[in-house]
Parts: sequence; C-alpha cells; structure tokens
Amino acid sequence: MTDQIQHPLSAQDCLVAVMIAVSASDEQIRTAELVKIETAVNNLPVFATYDVDRMNRAAQTVFDLFAEEDGLDALFGLIRDNLPAHLFETAYALACDVAAADGKLDESELRLLEEIRYELNIDRLHAAAIERGARARHMTA
Repeated sequence: MTDQIQHPLSAQDCLVAVMIAVSASDEQIRTAELVKIETAVNNLPVFATYDVDRMNRAAQTVFDLFAEEDGLDALFGLIRDNLPAHLFETAYALACDVAAADGKLDESELRLLEEIRYELNIDRLHAAAIERGARARHMTA
C-alpha cells in the first residue's frame, strides 16, 4: 500500500514528515512542537515555495505509516527516495528542534533521532553540532 503513492512527496513534505514523526514519536503531539513546526514552515527559506495546505497530507502519511508494523522503515524509505541528500542535515536539524521544543527529550524521541541519524547517514560530528545548536536555541533562563 505504501509502495504506491499517488503524488510523490516533495522535499518540503519530507521535512514536514520528519518533524511530525519526531513530535508523534512519544504518542503525544505537544503544542510547543506544533508551534515549532508551524514556525519552521512559515519562516525558513527551504519552505519559501511550500504550499502549507500540503502539511495535513504529510502529517496523515506519517500517522498512517506509524499505524503499520514496518511503518517507520517505510517512512524512511519515502524520505530517502524523495528528499535530496543535501537536505538530510536540514531534516535532522528540524527534527532536533522539534524534539527540544517542549523542553524535554524522552526515550522515544531520542531513539527516533538516533534512527534519523543512521537512516540519513548524518556524520556523528555533524550530528553533535546540530544537537548542540538545538540545545542552545531551546535553553531557558
């Protein structure tokens, strides 16, 4: 079922899907995470030409895949197939920002971030820098 997609995901859909997946990984999508996703889509240059009406479809794709036994593998397959490699680190950075948005990282978010690093072949040193940047951006006084 997931092998045949009527409309392929755009690169931006893939980025949204990664952010939604991180938010949904702990089975609770928090307001802070949704605000972080919306802010990214509304403000980052990579989303300049993105039709925000597509966000719901990207989110539904994630939810549908998470309901399947091998859904996470299928999601990563879609992302690798439709996201240009030069945006892999962008996807990881957005995932880290969403994970950090509510001020805490739980085990499921940490595991998913680890899986994203692996699936998108993010260099360990680059990942550490991205994680450190997310942490710095989300510190409280």
